[in-house]
Amino acid sequence: MAALSVPLSADLDDPEAVPYFLWDEPMTVRALRRRLAERSGAGRSRLLAKILREARDPDVWRFTSPQEVVDAWPGLVRHLGRRRAFWEYLLGAWAEQGLVGRIATH
Repeated sequence: MAALSVPLSADLDDPEAVPYFLWDEPMTVRALRRRLAERSGAGRSRLLAKILREARDPDVWRFTSPQEVVDAWPGLVRHLGRRRAFWEYLLGAWAEQGLVGRIATH
């Protein structure tokens, strides 16, 4: 499936829609959820980091939870690019409030 020939969608409730944030690796919402559930290790981290990096912040939580991000942080951090500081700040603030555990910083 060529990335440029697939219509992207913001309708994340439609399991057959291709999410707007998967513009460079098109797959349906259903396939994304399946891949997140089936994969482990580096493959899952790369996909989860793509969501953190490319999706609008509220849409991230449709596919993961704050604690799941904290738990997966060591595998995510190198894939976050310019969004790394945002997520460090947000998760750090939530940790200060006791809403999530602390992220591993090394």
